[in-house]
Amino acid sequence: MSKKFPLATLGEVVTSVKRSVVPVPGTTYRQIGVKLWGRGAYEREPMDGAQTKYRTLFRVEAGDIIVNKIWARNGSVAIVEESLAGCYGSSEFPIFAPIQEKLDCRWLHWLTKTRSFWNQCDEKSRGTSGKNRIRPERFLEIKIPLPPLPEQRRIVAKIEELTAKTEEAKGLRGKAIEEAEALILSGLKYTLEYRNSWKIMTISACSTMNTGTTPPSGRSDYYEGDLQWYTPGDLGYDPKLGRSSRTVSDRAITENKVRIFEPGTVLLVAIGSSLGKVGLAHERCSSNQQITGIKFFSDILPEYGFWWMRSLYNELRTAAPQATLPIINQRRIGEFKIAIPPFSEQHRIIAHLDHLKEKTDSLKRLQHETQSELDALTPSILAKAFKGKL
Repeated sequence: MSKKFPLATLGEVVTSVKRSVVPVPGTTYRQIGVKLWGRGAYEREPMDGAQTKYRTLFRVEAGDIIVNKIWARNGSVAIVEESLAGCYGSSEFPIFAPIQEKLDCRWLHWLTKTRSFWNQCDEKSRGTSGKNRIRPERFLEIKIPLPPLPEQRRIVAKIEELTAKTEEAKGLRGKAIEEAEALILSGLKYTLEYRNSWKIMTISACSTMNTGTTPPSGRSDYYEGDLQWYTPGDLGYDPKLGRSSRTVSDRAITENKVRIFEPGTVLLVAIGSSLGKVGLAHERCSSNQQITGIKFFSDILPEYGFWWMRSLYNELRTAAPQATLPIINQRRIGEFKIAIPPFSEQHRIIAHLDHLKEKTDSLKRLQHETQSELDALTPSILAKAFKGKL
C-alpha cells in the first residue's frame, strides 16, 4: 500500500555545525572528501597544517551531513561514517547535523543517492555568481519526504536488507566472471601441456621481436592516417584485435617514426600495469613503446603463438621486476620456452581454445546484462521507499 509522506525542508530537520580549528604548522590533519552521485564520503591524503591556504578547518563527526559546495549539483553530499570521524574539511564543505528527534541520518543517507535529491541540489546551485555553487542557506531549502522516526527506521532497515541482497548478487556475478577467466587459463594449461614428441624451443630461437615506437609529440599530422596504432588500452586477451584508439599516417611511416608489425605478429604488453595482455595483428599495424611485437617463424601458426603467450601471463608478471612500472625486456621474454606440435595439432588446439573462449565470452555477456539489471535495482528500491511503497 502506498503512503504519501509529508515534505519538510532540510532547514527544519538539520542544524549547521562548525567545529572550527586554526591549522597549526607541524600538525597533521586527516582530510575528508565527498564523492559524486551519492557514493559517500572518503578520506583524502593527510596534510600538514602549513600546507593549507585556509585559515580555519572544520572537524566532522559520525552522522554529520557534509556538502561539497561546488559539486553538490552532481550528488556530492554524504553522511559521515564512523571511520571518518575526526577528519577535517575547509569552508568549501559546510557541515550539518540532523535533529535527532526528527531525522534519522540513515534516512537522509539513502536520500542522497537519489536523482530527485541531486536535481534539487542542482536547482539550488544555479545563479550563484555564475559558479554554480550551493550556498548553505539554499541547501537548507531542499525538500525531503519525512515520515515519523519509527517509519524512517523501518524503511531504512528494509532498504538495507534489499540492497544487501543486491550487493551479494553483484559479488556472485563478479565471482562467475573470475571463474570464467580461470576456466580459460585452466584450458590453456591442459591443452598446451608439453608432449614428448613436440619440439621445445626458447621464444628467442623461433621468433623475431621488436618494440613499438611513439611518434613525436605535438605532431598531429603523424596521427591522421589508416595504419592502426595500438596502446595497452587497446589490447585484451582476444586473438581478434579490434580497432585502435588512434592511427598513424603515411608520413610517419615514410619518416621511420613508427615500427610496422606485419600480419600474424603477436602483440604483448611488456611495460606497465597491463603487462601480459596480448593481441594478434591481422593486418599491418604499429604500436607505442610499451608493446613488443613477436613474429614467430613459419612452423608456428600465429594463433597458436597467441594462445601460448596468453598462457604465460602469470609467468611474465612474476618475471618482471617488482617496481612502480613493471617491465619485462625482450631478453627475458626470449628465455621462455614454447612447445611446437605438428600443424595438425596446432590447428586442433586453436579450434578448442577458440571454442572455449566463445563459451566464456557468452557467459561474460550474460553477466554484463545481469549487471545492468542489478545496477537498476537500487534506484528502483529507493524510488519505492521514498514514495511509501516498501
